[in-house]
Amino acid sequence: PLNLEWTFGLNRKVPCIDLSDGNRTVILYAAANVALLYDFKHNVQKILQGHGNSISCMDCSEDKRWVATGDKGHGSCVIIWDTYTGIPVQTIFSIHDDAGVVALSMSPDAKYIVTLSATTPQTVCLWDWTESSDEPLHSIDIHPTHNLQTYVTFHPTNNHHFVTNSESQVLFHSWVSRESGTLKQSAPFLSDTNFNRAVGLFSQTIFIDEPSRRAFTATSLGNIVVWDPERPNGKNGGTVGSEQKRALKLVRVKDRSLTCLTRTQDLVVTGDTAGHVRFYDNQLNLINWYQDLKVGMVTGVSFRFNPAFRADRIPESNKYPDDATIAAKTFAVNDFVVSTKSAEVIRVETDGSKVTLIFNEHDSAVNAIAASPIKPWLCVGSHSGVLKVWDYIEKKVVVTRVFENRSKVQSVAYNHNGLQLAVGMTSGLVVILDAISLVEEASFHYASDVITHCSFSHNSRYLATADGSFTTSVFIYDDEKQWKYLGRYKAHYDVIQDLSFGIDLDSNQPRLLTLGKDRVLVEYNLSGSHKDDLKLLSVERIEQSALPLSIEWYPPVTKESFLVIGNDHFKMKLFNSTTKMCRKTLLGPTYGSPVRLMSVVPPAPNTDPSTNRLLAYATDNKVGLQLLPLDGNPHRSVSTIAHPSGVSRLTCSNNGKFIFTTGGKDASVHMWSINQTSLRSVAALGGEDLIPFYGLLEGGRDGEMFGELENYFYFAQLRSQGLNATEERAASTVVQLDQVPYLMRALGFYPSEQEIEDMLNEVKFSRYVDSGEYVDTINLGSFIKLYINHRPAFGLSPDEICNAFDILGRQSGGDSAVDRSELLAILQRKGEHMTEHELAECLTSLLGFHPEGGLDGGTMDYEAASKDLEEALPEFVTANLFASEVLGLNL
Repeated sequence: PLNLEWTFGLNRKVPCIDLSDGNRTVILYAAANVALLYDFKHNVQKILQGHGNSISCMDCSEDKRWVATGDKGHGSCVIIWDTYTGIPVQTIFSIHDDAGVVALSMSPDAKYIVTLSATTPQTVCLWDWTESSDEPLHSIDIHPTHNLQTYVTFHPTNNHHFVTNSESQVLFHSWVSRESGTLKQSAPFLSDTNFNRAVGLFSQTIFIDEPSRRAFTATSLGNIVVWDPERPNGKNGGTVGSEQKRALKLVRVKDRSLTCLTRTQDLVVTGDTAGHVRFYDNQLNLINWYQDLKVGMVTGVSFRFNPAFRADRIPESNKYPDDATIAAKTFAVNDFVVSTKSAEVIRVETDGSKVTLIFNEHDSAVNAIAASPIKPWLCVGSHSGVLKVWDYIEKKVVVTRVFENRSKVQSVAYNHNGLQLAVGMTSGLVVILDAISLVEEASFHYASDVITHCSFSHNSRYLATADGSFTTSVFIYDDEKQWKYLGRYKAHYDVIQDLSFGIDLDSNQPRLLTLGKDRVLVEYNLSGSHKDDLKLLSVERIEQSALPLSIEWYPPVTKESFLVIGNDHFKMKLFNSTTKMCRKTLLGPTYGSPVRLMSVVPPAPNTDPSTNRLLAYATDNKVGLQLLPLDGNPHRSVSTIAHPSGVSRLTCSNNGKFIFTTGGKDASVHMWSINQTSLRSVAALGGEDLIPFYGLLEGGRDGEMFGELENYFYFAQLRSQGLNATEERAASTVVQLDQVPYLMRALGFYPSEQEIEDMLNEVKFSRYVDSGEYVDTINLGSFIKLYINHRPAFGLSPDEICNAFDILGRQSGGDSAVDRSELLAILQRKGEHMTEHELAECLTSLLGFHPEGGLDGGTMDYEAASKDLEEALPEFVTANLFASEVLGLNL
């Protein structure tokens, strides 16, 4: 149903790898939890999907055929890919105790990989990935005093040696064979006193080819540390093959921090914070450099694979530069790709010194995306102050704007005809741009906090914004064709979760609503507002305990006009858009976290907007699709991991074919194609009518719970007819509506009075729009749906009870306890009000004094009831006691 079509942006913390050879021009880079093979010559992506967390590192074999990618976090793994087919050939699951890796390296011949764990203490593991084994060949722990090792690489000609380093310690590792011995580790000492000058922080380390067996480490002060094997000193001295190293000398090669160190042919290559790339021989003599690349701090340099390339066989017609030696020989190296910290990727063709910009992406959080309503354009804004408009069909940039002082872009929105673009900044500034040229047309700075939401009305007469100070601002496009400030109102006392414009069906005028974390839905009186006087039309409290998260106008798939609101209890609620009455509660998607973002997918061109409609949604880290109308059937919904770090925004293309998600701090935007036929097939496989709902009952259709439900259902018929009646019983397939609360409680779901009212209204008005009549009965099938949709998605959590006692109580022997009298007072005053009679009836019934649960004539001996409660409940009540003795639960 959802297929990842394209990814905009990249992970600047993971350097790109040049996979180009004589047959292809391809680079590999990471974006969120996917790796991408990008043919920059033909503008084609091949997406490598398989990780559940953001990719943290990757490396390739010398021939560029095999690539290993790793991530860190729960469910982490290392995957080895064939770069020609894009097929994963091996996966190591739950690597390093399911903590993942911070760095890895693949041996030049692709037989082994070495991984650095994300655990503490850190572990180094050597793997032979060509064998189907979940266990490494060798592993060794790293002492915490060596700090977090963040870089690892193999010796270029000897798989039995590799090196790792942190900012303060270089570790050399060696192993003999898979059958004998373990990893040996050497930690040579080096401090500023060794050479009487500052060394700096280590960045990367490389080996130099035999026979020197030396190693170089780049530092933050522009130095290169030369590591030399310790010399044999007799019987107890080292051997020729020893990996014991000592710091031989410290060579100053640059006045800038060296951030990258690698090799090509017989040359040493450095990258620095100034964006320069330099080449040295093995004696660290400068051979040549590239300092006009006009890029930021270099994080990686990767060379094209060309085994036939030889510097001494360059034709005379070449355009290679001369090197920096006195002899001025031709400087010929393979073409290479440079990655930078500012998310730039360039390719340097050394024959002619041609520099090509492949990427210039956002280098900070991307929290703003909007799709044009008339063109295949996607606007992306970031905290780096960059606003970029993509043609998502051609996959090309249309126009880019960089705001002054790198103002952080937080939200964007197109108007109804796609000619204007509103941009909200973290500073509270609102800018209105021409959507084609991105030239500023108006700006307003009334807010002092971040603009979290912005939206145009359907006719573009109004622009509304919500900010971090819980305030809504409205701007109006007047008769003079100019945007002007209308007014502001702080209608919420907590975060504004969502802001949405709708259309009044009678007058075709815009309606503005905001949804707050304070559980309040506010509608504004736009037509009655004047300059500096924004008026409210209604303020409705829509939830008791759940937190509303998002709001969307329900499409015309029903005769009644609805608002759909998702909450953190995994429920979707439909509210009448006029009366704000809760008309239906439905079980929402339950994929790990509740729905936080929603957007109705626009209908395809030339189709009936009342049929085949979809709702796109996002949870914490997933994106999903839901068939409309909503009915609580879990098989009508699907989801997939989108951004492991969290989905921050969601939008849909104007033709209803694509969904776009952005991951905030992962600085990437995913473009998902929609396959509605596939989704309907998935829904059909789940069964029709009540079959999907039977599966949500414990034990299913043939389980014990369904049997109990049937018994309760028919007992409710007896109850409504009178338990003491002597006349013949009239069996029916329905029960009276007033029996629904009792049935719910008998099944272990204890709704509040407000929830009972919502349930009864849902059934009562279910046919009112069609027939104008109320419904006063419910059949078994409808009751099952009602029960499943209203009950808690995951039952009552013991953590909720413990948390409540932690908040209300005081510590008593390690457990939180609440004074008995205070507890009884809280139960009466807080939440829905209970009279003393109601509380006494409930508690005495729960404690077993009145097991029938009722009182004759509604009278009670309060003195006797109080005495019973004092005997049953101690002076201080703990969570465990309350759960076991009163609620009958086990914590």
